[in-house]
Amino acid sequence: MAVNRAELLELCQTNPEAVVDIIEKQDRLIAQLTERIVQLEARIAELEARLNRTSRNSSQPPSMDGFRRVKSPLKRGERPPGGQRGHKGQTLEMVDNPDEIEVHPVQVCRGCGASLVAENPVKIERRQVHDTEFRIRVTEHRAEHKRCPHCGQVNRGEFPSDVQFPVQYGPNLKALMVYLCVYQLIPYDRIRETFSDIFGRSVSTGTLVNAVQESYRNLAGVEEQIRELLAGSEVIHVDETGMRVTGIRQWLHVASTDFLTWYGHHKKRGKRATDDMQILPRFKGTMVHDFWASYFRYPSRHAICNAHLLRELDGISENFQHTWSEELHALLLEIKQEVDAARAHACSLSPSKIADFEARYFRILDTGLNEISSAEMPDAPIKRGRKKQSKAKNLIDRFRNFPHEILAFMLNFSIPFTNNLAERDIRMAKLQQKISGTFRSEEGAAAFCRIRGYLSTVRKNERPVLDSLVGAFQGTPFIPLHA
Repeated sequence: MAVNRAELLELCQTNPEAVVDIIEKQDRLIAQLTERIVQLEARIAELEARLNRTSRNSSQPPSMDGFRRVKSPLKRGERPPGGQRGHKGQTLEMVDNPDEIEVHPVQVCRGCGASLVAENPVKIERRQVHDTEFRIRVTEHRAEHKRCPHCGQVNRGEFPSDVQFPVQYGPNLKALMVYLCVYQLIPYDRIRETFSDIFGRSVSTGTLVNAVQESYRNLAGVEEQIRELLAGSEVIHVDETGMRVTGIRQWLHVASTDFLTWYGHHKKRGKRATDDMQILPRFKGTMVHDFWASYFRYPSRHAICNAHLLRELDGISENFQHTWSEELHALLLEIKQEVDAARAHACSLSPSKIADFEARYFRILDTGLNEISSAEMPDAPIKRGRKKQSKAKNLIDRFRNFPHEILAFMLNFSIPFTNNLAERDIRMAKLQQKISGTFRSEEGAAAFCRIRGYLSTVRKNERPVLDSLVGAFQGTPFIPLHA
């Protein structure tokens, strides 16, 4: 009940205990409202952080940014996009041995009309036109049948081993089909249109599928070689992402190095899937990943992707205006700069430099703990009695619990700063999902993984992709020899 000033003064004189009761009730109400305000402010901060989340300040993929304009991470003084000053561009140049030469003679003098047929040219001016022919070349194989004049037996000439049917496509055309489908990620219907427009020849969807499956079978040995090399390598990158097979969510797993790529799909995301990969259970080196818990269940050494951590630090700085996150962000980049400079000079960081970086690392984390307010760490219990922590506190805990994994790149220069290699390897597979939506069969998903892994490996080893596919159909695929 509300009490005005006059009534309150009268109560003070006539009934002081009633005044005390009123004050106590108001104190309890103020405490309740204050607590509610703290909760609402924390909720508002959480929702604002969620609203402001982008691919630049979280682990959210760029595809979820929508039409929102994401602020460029480019800072003043950094290299702008595009070709740089002094960059050697790609220009069409003359070749020394053209496929065809057309001579344009001079017959008559334009001045006086005299014949110049018998005169030798004083100069040859060259111009070259680079072009191609869009046509299918048909080779007919004819096997002779001859009857022996002595015994009467009819003998037939032998066809080449790869000529098995009355009419078939050759390795170059089949390689082109697989190249367009698996490497350029063009859907079957558009490949059929492409063949019709370019070659004037229609191909069926079944023909395209058969070419992909034949390539898949021919590359079984190469895939096993890649798996063995990865299992024995010093450093590998791993990652996983969702994919749809027959309309059901499955998982695409990748393991890669600078020279190798292996893909595999599985119905599971966790350790059961990575065990079936037959790589991680045997791997004894350093595994670079983005903190997925299943990877830590293997006894190998671990290195955490700092690109993910930098984005999360940016999110804390932008949404909660913390200073520790900015300082730690700057420190990680400073360490990376020092490592890059030392690697360029073929030397390592001094023990004193390493000790200084580690001391600053933990000092910043201690500052962060003091900076986190009670509003960011509400005491409300959640399931199983655990108390909910803020994103900032969770991130600090991660940095404090895994310093060796986060700073692994500082101690071993063979370990990269980020897991960008695996993320780049998996990006094209995600693009395939955006274009086609889903794999229609388990066999199609398996074929894509094996062939795409082979082509990625070929590319990393600077081999021509299309020629390497032709080799796969001719029984001479590219076989990697080192990780």
